[in-house]
Amino acid sequence: MKQRIITGVIFGIVVLTMIILGGTPFAIFISLVATVAMIELLKMKKIQLFSLMGMISLLSMWLLLVPTSWFAMISSTFSRVEIFVFLILILLMLTVVTKNAFTFDEVGFVILASVYVGFGFHYLIMSREIPEIGMMLVFFVMFLIWATDSGAYFAGRTFGKHKLWPEISPKKTIEGSIGGIVSAVVIGSIFYWLVPIFPSYAMALTVMIVASVFGQIGDLVESALKRHYAVKDSGNVLPGHGGVLDRFDSLIYVMPILHLLQLI
Repeated sequence: MKQRIITGVIFGIVVLTMIILGGTPFAIFISLVATVAMIELLKMKKIQLFSLMGMISLLSMWLLLVPTSWFAMISSTFSRVEIFVFLILILLMLTVVTKNAFTFDEVGFVILASVYVGFGFHYLIMSREIPEIGMMLVFFVMFLIWATDSGAYFAGRTFGKHKLWPEISPKKTIEGSIGGIVSAVVIGSIFYWLVPIFPSYAMALTVMIVASVFGQIGDLVESALKRHYAVKDSGNVLPGHGGVLDRFDSLIYVMPILHLLQLI
């Protein structure tokens, strides 16, 4: 427990400091975090980092991760999506060239892992870059996820009777899930009244509910990954807390959703 508290406090201070700084320091920090997260996925799949597949996985993730302003300096002719599609075609060609030593299953893993980690952290960087409200917006979503996790934990322990998805996460309950949403709405409403970063409460409430619901789905997605690859934690880079994916799973799932639904 002591190790968990110390790690949590130190990592929390670092994350908060980077969010406050914003700009290039935040983008570099998130890029490092995303790289560690991708390496954790590679280890789950038992792929060596310095193998052909490992390096291609990192490159494809970085392609989707880098901030838009950085990518503009890399290529002014092709979009990142066009380059990513071209990379997919190359990966498919490698299945033939290597005579299936590089399998279709591995190609699918590279693509999904790159999108999951790359775009997830990319939209986190994009959110921080929003003029005037970027910092508070990131804090708002992080508070919603924290409130959801805490509310779900205490509601589940107190009222939990009906399993939410036992095949994926045996301890989660429907009552806990509802408690997490209620907690997010309460904390989010207080935050909104103190810092009204949205044009209306209705808009803020929509973000609260979407972030809470999809934050829980993001947590289940990572649980499904760990169960599939038979690992307890995504890594051990954060003693007492597991890996980077264990700490950012909800956030990197929620951020793309909020952007794609044009809520932020």
